[in-house]
This record gives sequence, structure tokens and C-alpha cells, in this order.
Amino acid sequence: MVFKKMLSAFGVGGPSVDTVLTNPNTRPGLTLDGHVNLVGGDAPASIEQITVGLVTRVEIEGGDTEYAGIMEFHRMAVSGPLQLAPKQQLSIPFQLPVPWETPVTDVYGQRLHGMTMGLRTELAVARAVDKSDLDQVAVHPLPIHERILDAFQALGFRFKHADLERGHIRGVQQTLPFYQEIEFFAAPQYAGTINEVELTFVTSQQGVEVILECDKRGGFLSAGHDVFGRYAVPHSDAGRTDWVQVVDGWLRETTSRYGNLRAHGFGAPHGHHGHRGSGMAGMLGGAALGVAGGLVAGELIEDAFEGDFGGDFGDFGGE
Repeated sequence: MVFKKMLSAFGVGGPSVDTVLTNPNTRPGLTLDGHVNLVGGDAPASIEQITVGLVTRVEIEGGDTEYAGIMEFHRMAVSGPLQLAPKQQLSIPFQLPVPWETPVTDVYGQRLHGMTMGLRTELAVARAVDKSDLDQVAVHPLPIHERILDAFQALGFRFKHADLERGHIRGVQQTLPFYQEIEFFAAPQYAGTINEVELTFVTSQQGVEVILECDKRGGFLSAGHDVFGRYAVPHSDAGRTDWVQVVDGWLRETTSRYGNLRAHGFGAPHGHHGHRGSGMAGMLGGAALGVAGGLVAGELIEDAFEGDFGGDFGDFGGE
């Protein structure tokens, strides 16, 4: 009996958890629906809590170095304390709201190179090793995102890479501790002016803030430098605007500036703030992964998503 209790404490013969999503595809502002399926182990188990949370890979600056960490940025409790009998099967439904600022991972049916997203289920078991499960999630763009991305494609920009940067964009209201950068090689008609463009969406229920960072080429007597533009667009404009003309105007206005937006009152748009809380994940709304939790989630993501990071973003291609 003592030996069985020891095995149970190390997770041997304990309960198992498997989360099944009704549909792993979603969009910012919608939900992820599914069931957490439990199967009891060899002995009764006291479940303290069941939670689901969205996790992703974020680039983190530390001193002079930059490294990738796995961050949980949104969490919800599915169940409070419950008793699970030996071999008992239990299915618990849930509906997780997807934050409006959740980064896009898939465009035109392709995974953006550099993006990962997962739903992590955690089963907290009293006096035993916690159990977890990880499911891949695909976040698709909203109509306003699609129109702007379509315009970049129509203008001849080629997709390069996408990632998440930890920090806040100065002057922009954010709820998540990171922002997404979608990088493009310059289209031929802009090649004499800029090398690359980084596009950031900060989305809310009302609309989207569009931040452009253009790597501007140097001239005969001037060095190259980054220039920034910031534009607010309501969701209602998605279907009634000539987006090719709008995006072209944004780019020409942005590249006509010298330096950054300090003269316009924004400061350096991609300013980073310090950690809130401890560990690589910081704290967000009282729910976050510490260093150990982040590393475990990272291993799970690599195992579950290995081979699924690719995707060439439709006709944008990549190099």
C-alpha cells in the first residue's frame, strides 16, 4: 500500500486528462470550445482544479541577449475541486474566450513561419504530480486584418517572418504583455526607399491599431534608419475601403518622415517595459506560468507541434 501511494505521488497509476477541441480554428474575439476528458487511475483522486490556458512562444530581451520563452497569456478555470473515483470517466465542457489581441498564427490556410499557439490543460491533483495536456490552436485573422494583409500582397510585398516581442508599444493601449511583428521584404516599387516593413496589429472590440515600422534605406549623405507610422481603423471599415490605396498611402506617409515618431508625441513605439512578477512569463491578471511551468510548456509545445511550424503565407512566399 505504501509503495502504491509512492507511485501515485509520482503520477504512476494516477488519473489522465485529454482535451478535445470542437474546432481548433478560431479568431481574436471568438471562443475555443471543447471538453476536458478525465479518466480515473488505480485509486481515488482529489482534483483541486482544472484550468485551460493559451500558451505561445515569445521573444524576450535580457540585457544584450534575446531568447525565446514560452508564455501563458490567458487562463480560465474549467472546474473547481472534485473527487474522481478509480477508472471513472468524466467529460467537462468549456468555452474559452479568445482575447482580442491574440496574435494571428494562420493566414490563407498556412501557418505563419515563426508562430506557435497551444491550449494547455492543467489538472491539479492533491498530493500527486499535476497532469497536463496540450492541443495545437490556429488563430485566423479578422476581416480587417485580412483586408490589410491582402493589400500588402497586392502591392507586391513578400512575407519574411513573424514573431512575438515581449513589451508594450508606447502610446498604444495593450492588454497582453507582448505584440506581434509580421515582417515583409519590400515590394519592388518601394525597394529604393525601404528594405523591410514590420506590421503590428493591436486589436480591440472596436477596431485595430496598425503600427508600421519601415527599415528606411540611407541616402548619399544620410544613414539608414527606422521610421514608424501608427493608424487606427474600425472593424466596420473592413468591407468598404480600397485597402491597396490606403496601405500605399500609409507607407508613403510613414517613409516621408525622418527618424521615429518622437516629434509626433509617440516616442519610440516598440519600447519594452520591465517584468511584472517573477519568471519569464511575468504576471497577467493573476494567472501566469513561472519559469518551471514555462519550460514544461515549452517542451510540450515542441513535442506536440514539431513539423507544424512551417507555412509560406500563401503567395507571399518566404526565403
